[in-house]
Amino acid sequence: MYQDSHLHTSFSSDSDTPMEEMIQTAISKGLSSMCFTEHMDLDFPPGEFDFLVDMDAYQQTLLKLSKKYEEQIHIRFGIELGLQPHLGNQLSNFVNSYPFDFVIGSVHVVDRLDPYESVFYENRSEKEAYLRYFTCLLENVKKYSCFDVCGHIDYVVRYGPNKNLYYSYQNYQEIIDEILRVLVDKNIGLECNTGGFKYGLGHPNPTEEILKRYRELGGEIITLGSDAHVPQYIAYEFERAVDILKQCGFSYYTVFEKRKPIFFPL
Repeated sequence: MYQDSHLHTSFSSDSDTPMEEMIQTAISKGLSSMCFTEHMDLDFPPGEFDFLVDMDAYQQTLLKLSKKYEEQIHIRFGIELGLQPHLGNQLSNFVNSYPFDFVIGSVHVVDRLDPYESVFYENRSEKEAYLRYFTCLLENVKKYSCFDVCGHIDYVVRYGPNKNLYYSYQNYQEIIDEILRVLVDKNIGLECNTGGFKYGLGHPNPTEEILKRYRELGGEIITLGSDAHVPQYIAYEFERAVDILKQCGFSYYTVFEKRKPIFFPL
């Protein structure tokens, strides 16, 4: 079983699952390692969730459970960092304050709106909304280098009015290629997030064409993440994702330890 590098527990605002339950399920599924990546979105717009982690409690619990289960599974300490252009040095200062193994950089907020909410799509076409998301993502990846991989880069497609019915890489090729080139130039990896299968898209996030294009542009760092918030989705559709990565030209996938990439054969 491959290692899962994108997992959430009750330390994330949008999960109620105790960390120990996630660990026990990962062990039962045969995982050799897992990385928790709780949500930390500084200055998230007011709403149902604040997406701020109690870092002391998170770190202490992870250390305690890592010790408890060390003979059964290797547990890594990560974070999913919400990127917004106005946050400046706050993000790098935060990352440098903790001994993370792995940092995912994700965009969950565009113009003070979460694409998860329908209001993001009001008064503009779906294509305009998607393009605005990619434009903001490009701005963020140009601005920041304090993360190891870029998370679910077509996240917006999960929640659009028609999801991916009319969406294709070709429709946004110019800006997506620019995003990928920035990542390659900065030696920042890309995540293959299997949450897209859970959301009924029939594809990972990002799609196969984007994964292939990243590889064509020289990208080598690719992580596998389920984005699971509940136990049953740990390592969800990983075998399917591995087949896709092989077809896209990858021979290895990546796990981070103390912010350094380790490559494992697919």
